[in-house]
Amino acid sequence: MDYSAINIRYGKLASSDCCLSCGGAINYAKAKSGEVCVDLGSGRGTDVLRMADEVGEAGLVYGIDISEGMLEKARQNAVKLEVQNVRFIQSELEKIELADGIADLVISNCTINHATNKEAVWSEVYRILKKGGRFVVSDIYATSPIPEEYRNDPMAVAECWAGATTRDEYLGTLNKLGFTGVEIIEESKPYPKGKAEVASLTIAGKRPSGCCG
Repeated sequence: MDYSAINIRYGKLASSDCCLSCGGAINYAKAKSGEVCVDLGSGRGTDVLRMADEVGEAGLVYGIDISEGMLEKARQNAVKLEVQNVRFIQSELEKIELADGIADLVISNCTINHATNKEAVWSEVYRILKKGGRFVVSDIYATSPIPEEYRNDPMAVAECWAGATTRDEYLGTLNKLGFTGVEIIEESKPYPKGKAEVASLTIAGKRPSGCCG
């Protein structure tokens, strides 16, 4: 993933009132008391702080983001609200700076579509999940391959659809990596974006709990 443009743009947006989220994964995540949770593309930390309240003092929530501006804003918010059971880490999604099998729950809102190597990101999600751990992710897919002209278009990137893959490719990656119980919780009707057509979805699944998972 070329993070430089994303880092600059989102770093500037950290102090604005712009809402960058395009999904509602947090609404379906249902973090439990004592759990360890991870938010990929955590931005200002809104969802991290919400989960921190849900998991309580016995739990811990990690916010992962590439933008130092966003991370600094998130840390400030945590201090302001006196939330201590959170950690904010600057990391690429293709190589998440967390230990194997650390998380009970991974969430993400419209972030994975930015990655050039989405299989690598999902492989990392699998790696950091405990056996039996779950994910809830909101993202965007394309009804047909996105024209190459949009891949590095600043507006298309900012609107979170420039890097979208097709629905079949998205689901195929999850199946290939061995996630189980994959279900689409909600899905929009396709809508046009330039010469492309995209749709949003919220999807959930688990890392197998068996001995070979």
